[in-house]
Order: sequence, then structure tokens, then C-alpha cells
Amino acid sequence: MNRLIKIVLSTTLVFSIGQAFACDYPERVLIPNGNTATREEMIEGQRGVKTYVANMEVYLECIVEEATQAGDAIADPQQEQERDEMLNKKYNAAVDEMERLAAQFNAEVQAYRARDDG
Repeated sequence: MNRLIKIVLSTTLVFSIGQAFACDYPERVLIPNGNTATREEMIEGQRGVKTYVANMEVYLECIVEEATQAGDAIADPQQEQERDEMLNKKYNAAVDEMERLAAQFNAEVQAYRARDDG
């Protein structure tokens, strides 16, 4: 019975900590079409990508901090492993999204330059 109480309290604490941090996933920016965009639109797109990446870095720091705080409240090794796995999935997905966005923007910059040179 005492173990059950500890599990319930630690689970409650973990969820309450999660709500206290509530890391906001940044909204993805729109990438201009390099085949039709003006120079100003491409520059604005670059600014948007830089802002998105900066916001995503804040998000990554937040989820690591959130997981660290939650980990301090977890006594069960199984729960700690699950938390670590969830953190890794969220972190890796966010990094993958940043890489996809950068690759997409770079492709549009190449299209813009090819159009501009041609």
C-alpha cells in the first residue's frame, strides 16, 4: 500500500511539473517559392527560418529541463527509462524538423539563384 501511494504521488508530481513548464513547440514558418519569390520575400524567408531555429533551440532546452525536473521526481527505474525514451523521441523529431526546414529553404534559395542567374 505504501508503494502504491509513492507511485501515485510521483506520477502526480511528474504531471504537475509538465504543466508548469509546458514547452511550446514553435510554429513552422512558410518557405518562399524560389521560382517566384522576390528578393525581399527570400530575405524575409531567411529571417523566418532563423527565428524558427532560435525558437526551436529554446524548445529543445525546455524539454531537456522539463525531463530533468521530472526525472528528479521519479524513483522507479522503468518510469525513468520511459521518460528518457520519450525525451529522445521528442528531441530527435524536433532536430529532424529543423533539418528538413533548412534543406527546404536551401533548395528554394538555389531555385531563386538559378532563376536570377538565368
